[in-house]
This record gives sequence, C-alpha cells and structure tokens, in this order.
Amino acid sequence: MTKAYHALEARFRRINVLSDIGGMLHWDMAAMMPDGATASRSEQLATLEVMGNELINDPALPDLLAAAADENLNDWQRANLFEMRREWVHGTAVPVDLVEKQSRAGTACEVAWRTARVDNDFAGLLPKLQTVLDLSIEAGQAKAAALNCSVYDALLDQYDPMMSCARIDTLFAELETFLPGFTAGVIDHQKSEPAPVRPQGPFPVEVQKQVGLYLMAAVGFDFDNGRLDVSHHPFCGGTPDDVRITTRYDEDDFTSAIMGVLHETGHAMYERGLPLDWRLQPVGKARGMTLHESQSLLVEMQACRSQDFLTWAGPVFKNAFGGADGAWSGDNLHRLYTRVEPGFIRVDADEVTYPAHVMMRYRLERALIEGDMKLADLPGAWREMMQKFLGITPPDDRTGCLQDIHWPSGAWGYFPTYTLGAMSAAQLFAAARDALPDLGANLASGDFGPLMAWLLRHVHGLGSSLSTDEILMQATGKPLGTDAFIAHLETRYGAKSG
Repeated sequence: MTKAYHALEARFRRINVLSDIGGMLHWDMAAMMPDGATASRSEQLATLEVMGNELINDPALPDLLAAAADENLNDWQRANLFEMRREWVHGTAVPVDLVEKQSRAGTACEVAWRTARVDNDFAGLLPKLQTVLDLSIEAGQAKAAALNCSVYDALLDQYDPMMSCARIDTLFAELETFLPGFTAGVIDHQKSEPAPVRPQGPFPVEVQKQVGLYLMAAVGFDFDNGRLDVSHHPFCGGTPDDVRITTRYDEDDFTSAIMGVLHETGHAMYERGLPLDWRLQPVGKARGMTLHESQSLLVEMQACRSQDFLTWAGPVFKNAFGGADGAWSGDNLHRLYTRVEPGFIRVDADEVTYPAHVMMRYRLERALIEGDMKLADLPGAWREMMQKFLGITPPDDRTGCLQDIHWPSGAWGYFPTYTLGAMSAAQLFAAARDALPDLGANLASGDFGPLMAWLLRHVHGLGSSLSTDEILMQATGKPLGTDAFIAHLETRYGAKSG
C-alpha cells in the first residue's frame, strides 16, 4: 500500500500546476503584456505564489512525508519523495507574507528594469532593486536556517540542488588559473591571422526569424508544443508541453539572435524531453540549472559553433541573407563564431571570455548577499571587476550592471550555473562524441537526431531522479569538473595557457 505517497502526489500535482500557470504568466509579461497591465499581473502572480505556499504548508504534509518513507516504493517514487521533501523544506522555511512581498517586488522591479536599462538609469531602479535584494536576503536567511547552510548556499540551492560556494570556489579557482594566459594567447594568435569576413547587413528581422525557425526545426524543436517570440532578454519559459522561447534582434548583426535562438532551443529540448510519466511531479522536473545551462550551451557552443555545423548552416544563411559566397563558407563562419574578444555584454560573449562574466557576477552578488558591499556601490564595483576580469570598462550602466534581468526579477544565486553548465556541456558533448562516431558528419548534414536521442537517454529523460553528479557520472564517467571544458577550449582554439 502506498496511500500516503499517493496523497502526496495529488498535492504536489496541484502545486506544480500553479507553478506552470505562473510560468505562462511570466512569459506573457516578458513577451506580450502591455505596460499598463503591470499592477494586475503583479496581483495574479502574487496570488499564485501564495496559493502554492499555502499548499506546501499543509499541516498534513509532514506526517504524509514520514509515512510515505515507510511504504513500498519503486526507485522513481522514492526519488520523487526525496524531491518532495526538498521542496517542502524550501517552501515551509519562508513565511507566506514574505513570499507575497517577494513576488510583488520582483514583478515591479523587472518591469521597471526594462525602462531603466534603456534610459541608463541605475539610480532610478535602485529603490526597487534594493527592496528585491533585501527580501531575497530575508528569504535566504530563513532557508539557511532550515537547510543549515550559508545564506548564499541556500539561495543557490534553489537553482542548483546540493551545490555550494566551497565547491564553486574550487572550480572557479581552476578556471581563473587557466583562462587569463590562455585568453591572451588566443587573442594574440587570432590577431596574427586575417580577420574573418563579416557578412554585410542589413539583416531584416523577419528573415532572421525565419532562419531561426528553420534551425530550431533542425535541432528538433516541436512547434506543436512551443513557439518563438521576442523579449528584452532572451529566455526559455512556459511548460514542458508548451515551451516558450524568446530572442531579440539586431538588423546590423544576425549572429546574436541566431545563436540566442539555438541557445534557448537547447533549453527547450531539455524541457520537452523530461519524463512524460512524471509530469507535474518534482522528480519530473529538470535537474537544476547547471544541467539546464549545459543543454543550451551544448547546442549553442559545442554543436552549433563547430565547423561541421557551420559548414551546413552557411548555405542556409546565404540563401536567406544573400551576399558574397566567401562570407558564408564554413571556415569563415567558424572563424567568425570563434572570434575571441572581450566585450561588455554577457549574452554576446564568446565562450573563452564568457566565464569571466559569470565569475565576476558571482563575486558581486555574494558580496551583496553577505553584506560586504552596498547596492548603491554596484555600478562602480562592476566597472572595477570588469576591468580586472576582462580588461575593459563599460562606458555606462546600460552595458554594465543593468544588462541582465536576473537580479531585478529576484534571481539571486543563479549566475554560477552558467559556467558550471559550460563545464557540464563539455563533458557531455565529449561523451556523446565518443559514443556517436558519426556525430561530426551528422552535424555537417544538419542532423541532430542522434545527438538528441543520446541526450534524451542520458540527461533529459532522467528528470530529477538522480543528482547532477550522478547524471554526469553515468553519462561521462566523471563528476562535474573543469578538465573537459579546458580540453575543449585548447582543442578548438589551438592555444595553451601561459
């Protein structure tokens, strides 16, 4: 008999339906909602958050969790029970009034950020952002007490279960030892070579969109269960059965939008591949943002910046945009898409300098969360940190601390997962390449089927039934580490550190 367990399944199904509704409303807010609807949307989202919090705080849940632990469960059910308990600990740690305040503050600040970013107005955003930060710290303190860890680790656990600052510090220290000398060597080497030919625009938005849709279909995106739209900041949202991805366009440069679409398609393929039998259960969710980011970066960086793929994509681009044949050759596109140059904008960064963007944000948000820096000092600290990590100084806050949506929306503790994801992507792609001898030829013909089938078996279809390290161990033979990422960079860019 599994009476207690089945009662829990019914309760968590309702909780996750509410979460899915919230996800769709967040997508609409970013992609479709008129500005005048902010107040009503804030009310809707706050109400959903409160309803979900009330369900997770059901007084019956502790007894049901305890009783279910003694029932005869299979491996998936036991993993689901483990994830239920984890969600219960997080959900019961934060008082319902704080949950509501966080929701309202995050909605208001995210909408205000859109204008502040365009207007380069950090001072105007500061009061709302301060409220979001204060509430995030308060929630983090409550969760830290429940999880017996630091405040930052508690916030991190929301996005990357069982990860810690101590482990991140070790991994990032290895990258900080390797990357500066390697980056300098790559840049010097590329300066000695002829610059790639940059295709000449303009690149009409509608044509870019059609190219993006074509490439999404090649990767395997199911348009019966998803769509592509535009937002201020590219993202993947919605639900596994209704995946919504967005990008943003620049008519002078097609590269950002196209790679943004491919990046978000990687996220979407993960969502679509999650185990159908466990929809709306905790174990059926993606296994944290490190693996989620690994899937987007595996598609964008590992597969779609390879010469194999770009040789296939070149004629697609030429047919859409026209122009000189030489600009669309696989060799030229590969040199263009692997050009290393420090830049201000994280989402447009090459894969060699990208970790620096993440590591500096990690340090900044830890300093803010731990009280070692005042939020008002963020613009100056950002400029100093960017100079230290990338050797450049942003001319304004629009290209500095206002560029990302994460902090205004309340996502504190998220940033490390981008580079942890890059490491995971390198491990997984190397393992897929070993398992699929024809992978290069597949990509050179625009065939992602074998790669996606391998990822479905080894990552997507596992949901949250295993930890991140257990998934990586089964798929690659190693837990999360830097070796495969460093080897990938050395192979692709042909340089050594120092």
